[in-house]
Amino acid sequence: MVFLPFSFAHGYSESGTPAVQKRKYEEGGLERFDWDDLRFFLAVARSGRLTAAARRLGADHATVSRRITSLEEALKAKLFERRPQGYTLTAHGERLLAKAESMETEALAIQSDIGGADMALSGTVRIGAPDGFGTAFLAPRLAVFARAFPGLEIQLIAMPRLLSLSKREADVAITLAPPKEGKVVARKLADYRLGLYASRDYLAAMPPVTKPDDLFEHRIIGYIDDLIFSPELDYLDEVAKGLRAHVQSSSVIAQMNAVVAGAGIGVIHHFMAHDDPRLVPVLPEAVQITRSFWLLVHADLKDVARVRAIVDFVVREAKAARSLLMGEAKPELRSAAE
Repeated sequence: MVFLPFSFAHGYSESGTPAVQKRKYEEGGLERFDWDDLRFFLAVARSGRLTAAARRLGADHATVSRRITSLEEALKAKLFERRPQGYTLTAHGERLLAKAESMETEALAIQSDIGGADMALSGTVRIGAPDGFGTAFLAPRLAVFARAFPGLEIQLIAMPRLLSLSKREADVAITLAPPKEGKVVARKLADYRLGLYASRDYLAAMPPVTKPDDLFEHRIIGYIDDLIFSPELDYLDEVAKGLRAHVQSSSVIAQMNAVVAGAGIGVIHHFMAHDDPRLVPVLPEAVQITRSFWLLVHADLKDVARVRAIVDFVVREAKAARSLLMGEAKPELRSAAE
């Protein structure tokens, strides 16, 4: 992620223009104002914690704290309320956040519009996705992308939660539904299907399943109700009204591993289970669940070259894998340059 790539904190001299600028800041009561501190301010404002901001910036906890204090002293304003549960913005902090994000947007625009192609395709691009899609679909394909764009550092966040593009938790996000609000550009990426699966050993040891109502005699594997991060993951009522999970996890990867181990019957993406010889489809004709993936980009980043590169790649891969995602066939992996 790029935060205000231009630092005005360095290179001050007694004879050069930067020193003149520094004196002007001092005369205006901003003798310690460092524009680079805004990177630290944005990171803390978006994460709410010093430790998370430090990880994001590649700095240590003490440095982040010091930069925030320095900024507050320079502006003569308290920007955060420090509480045990984290940092929250004050009214002054809210005002600064709007201005700092505008500066960040302009810096990104300069980098995108004026930077050469080679420069634009360097740096870091971060993509967030649900754990199943991120782990089983995107991760195996990133080697192709990495070879095509060796100057890019790729960060894949594959976890069962929604990521905030407005807080810059990711540059690109794959979600299960279009956004209802926010400064986001969204497009439907692909439809996909899920079905019931179980291990051979489990099915051999349990009563036969010939219709959805038979599932009430079986152990069901699914999500933890109060940790379902998107309504689109609430499958079980579609399978059989009132069906409940006996073995629960917030992660579809964990659910699949439990199914493989014989813990019960679970709803799994076809693209994850289709070629696993340890899994057997259950009621494949009667139970077919269809959902959609959506691709989201923050509006300020949609024209940044490195972001366009990963978006174009993911769109191509999803299009090429339509039959795989829908549980119909297994396509070959494609080249990033195709």
